[in-house]
Amino acid sequence: MTRIVLLENIHPSASEVFRVAGESEIITHSSALSRDALLEAVSDATILGIRSRTHVDLAVLQAAKSLRAIGCFCIGTNQVDVDEALLRGIPVFNAPFSNTRSVAELVLGEAILLLRRIPEKNARVHQGFWDKTAEGAFEARGKTLGIIGYGNIGSQVGTLAEAAGMRVVFHDVEAKLPLGNARPAGSLKKLLNQSDVVTLHVPGGSSTKNIIDAKALSVMKPGSILINASRGTVVDIDALHEALKADHLSGAALDVFPAEPKGRDEPLDSPLRGMQNVILTPHIGGSTQESQENIGREVAEKLVQFARAGATKGSVNFPEISYRPPAGSARILHTHKNVPGALGSLSNVMASHGLNIVSQHLQTMGQIGYVISDVEGEVGAAVMDDLKAQPFTVRCDRV
Repeated sequence: MTRIVLLENIHPSASEVFRVAGESEIITHSSALSRDALLEAVSDATILGIRSRTHVDLAVLQAAKSLRAIGCFCIGTNQVDVDEALLRGIPVFNAPFSNTRSVAELVLGEAILLLRRIPEKNARVHQGFWDKTAEGAFEARGKTLGIIGYGNIGSQVGTLAEAAGMRVVFHDVEAKLPLGNARPAGSLKKLLNQSDVVTLHVPGGSSTKNIIDAKALSVMKPGSILINASRGTVVDIDALHEALKADHLSGAALDVFPAEPKGRDEPLDSPLRGMQNVILTPHIGGSTQESQENIGREVAEKLVQFARAGATKGSVNFPEISYRPPAGSARILHTHKNVPGALGSLSNVMASHGLNIVSQHLQTMGQIGYVISDVEGEVGAAVMDDLKAQPFTVRCDRV
């Protein structure tokens, strides 16, 4: 029996996909769990679904004795020890594209609000003041948007910005084909120096940590705006605070932070709180009903295809094998150490039990190999025990 555990209020569309696939044991939680509760919840889980607050580290993986797959119902997978999961034969799936539009719309909306000084004007009217003036307020049309990280979200932001009449330049560590009239800036410094609005769409990690620091902020165009809806570690918050206090930047919008609260009752600790020219949002870039429904459906469908057929297409940490209809009376999924002779030995074991291999597909990733074998014959406990006992075996399942 497949036991599916979904945490952090994952959209009901995921449960719907599982139920349509014939799964009935679906346990849902409306929030992230405490450490002890998480370890207990995963102890008998076959499939685990999480969002960004749940961290799946070595201890969690050790506690999850029956775990076969992890679904990250979000873009990132930084919250999962994907390398350790690979070594245990556990593929990790995510939804890299489903909330692209939601994030892009938020970024463009924040750019327009900050160009018009709406956050501070809104606050002043709430305080009873009627500051009706055009001073410091600008149209988006004709302004330059600089996009750092021209991937799926960054390029979508550029497309929307061009529709609003903005000029778009971008910088990426990889060569990217521009969409519309967007152009590469040539370097990060050149982008910062010419942009009226700078928006970040880069992954986390050591290579991007504090790429917007005091030095980078100092070369930004005076009066420009900074938006970060990517990862909290890419901006030096203290340096940004100083640049805003000195009026070098006219505004900023942040949806992500270096350290984020674990729940609604925990306040955000940031020097940017209270600044009227700063928009702070609680990591909601992809939090629209449309995107969450799409994410729920996309990740659940990947998990179902793996659980029912062993397909790993779209996994972030595992050898990828696309879905193929079963071709025999049984299908065996075998994850093994990528060593010479493993596949031959695996085939010999199956042959010794009278199994005829009808179809076989192998892919490797680093030190791990993954093979799907469709066979004719009786696949009983003795066969599975023999396959699991092989010295190169990491894990073996039948679907």
